[in-house]
Formats: sequence, structure tokens, C-alpha cells
Amino acid sequence: MKSITVTELAERSGVPLIDVREVDEFAAGHVPGAVNIPMSEIGNRLEELPSEAFDVICQAGGRSARVVEALESRGYDATNVEGGTGEWISQGRAVEVPSA
Repeated sequence: MKSITVTELAERSGVPLIDVREVDEFAAGHVPGAVNIPMSEIGNRLEELPSEAFDVICQAGGRSARVVEALESRGYDATNVEGGTGEWISQGRAVEVPSA
């Protein structure tokens, strides 16, 4: 399984980012530009995944690692973000919070 760090994620551009946390977690703050497809729904929303390579993030890296493993077995070019959104925030990086 391919993995990158939060620092590497911050340096990337043009690579789609899928956040697999639940909707309420995503709404509380997420990496700018991330698209929310919760782990609990991803199996029914595969058509929404990018056709090109993409990154997968969760809160700490566990759920995203499981999702990446499952997607790789289906032929997707997915990369896990180690440390997840929690590490992103602990490094003081900006987050997006959807306006109500």
C-alpha cells in the first residue's frame, strides 16, 4: 500500500483527496479541497471516485488505510495519508469548515 505523510500531502497539487470520515467529522473541519465520501458509504459510491490517482485521508490513518487496501484490490490507484486530519491540524495547517 502506498502512503504519504501529511507534509507530503501539503506539498502535492492536482491530486484529488477523498476524506472517508463520517459527515459530522468532515463538517467539523477538513483539509482544504477534500471531498467527503464516508467509509460507511464508499462501497455504494465508487462511481464518484476519481479515475486518476488520488489520496485518501481520515482522522488518524486507520480507516483510510483499510479503504486504500480495499480500493487497490479493485484496481484503484489510491494512496493513504498517514496521520490523517488529526496530524494535519496538529501541524497548524488550515482547515475548511463548511458554512451553514
